[in-house]
Amino acid sequence: MCTRIFYETGTGAYITGRSMDWSDVEMATDLWAFPRGLERDGGTGADTVRWTSRYGSVVLAIYEMATSDGLNEAGLAGNLLYLAESDFGDPAARGKPTMSVGAWLQYILDSFSTVADAVAALRDDPFTVVSADAPNGRAATVHLALSDAGGDSAILEFVGGALQIHHDRSYRVMTNSPVYDQQLAINAYWNLIGGQHFLPGTIGAADRFARASYNLKSTPKFSDRRAALASVFSQMRAISTPLGIKDPDKPNIASTLWRSVIDHEAKRYMVDSVINPAVLWVDLDALDLSPGAPALKVHLNTPRDEGGNLADQLQAAEPFEFLVP
Repeated sequence: MCTRIFYETGTGAYITGRSMDWSDVEMATDLWAFPRGLERDGGTGADTVRWTSRYGSVVLAIYEMATSDGLNEAGLAGNLLYLAESDFGDPAARGKPTMSVGAWLQYILDSFSTVADAVAALRDDPFTVVSADAPNGRAATVHLALSDAGGDSAILEFVGGALQIHHDRSYRVMTNSPVYDQQLAINAYWNLIGGQHFLPGTIGAADRFARASYNLKSTPKFSDRRAALASVFSQMRAISTPLGIKDPDKPNIASTLWRSVIDHEAKRYMVDSVINPAVLWVDLDALDLSPGAPALKVHLNTPRDEGGNLADQLQAAEPFEFLVP
């Protein structure tokens, strides 16, 4: 369904890039700005997780029911990607507080400033993520990548009903199936062959993982910020799937609909739409994310999405409700 990379610049700053691949071209996508101090809950009833947002964030929400990508004002970013093997476990059997899969990433962006802080809080698997079907009928089985301004990275997956966390600065690429430890093993094989000789070329997740890994390690660490951002955009475009390509039997093989590029140091969140080709951005430091400020929203792919800063297009709106299981 998607690809994520984590790039280090020549000045020691970091940029996260991801593509959103999905079989439903009409997938509604909105950009939201959420302030600090929002009272939240996981959307799963009496036993749901409840919290107050400590950090403001800018996110992309899909179907008006799930945070799929975003950056908070501390420089922590998260990317939600499809994983067919995800198994969140039976909520009744696990006996823990619950949270909608649509709230999982938002909870982390609201609550933590670094990857290390998030990993420390989640290491004991404190709640059960509850999944459901997306509006197109596909199961919302996902895993999560985290990255921060200091260069730390982690991959979170629910496998066999339990949370698995892969935490290491070297984990700079993520796609979809298989689970992450198997992806690392597959990529080790391609590292031995060497990408300058041969790389797998299909749009399957394991092949994209190998190509994205080779491109990332082979690309210079540009010190010029504009060149560094251009490098990440070019890598994400190179790994994207052309519009219209999909496999109805394999939801992790689908067209790229949009790409995000996150400048952690500048706290700039950028979106590159393939439906209405334009690079859009929002600077978090230019937004009012203080407690009591309104949540703000703009729908992507409107006629006004001609490219550039989206700040003046954001309008006050009530926060969306998370996907109900």
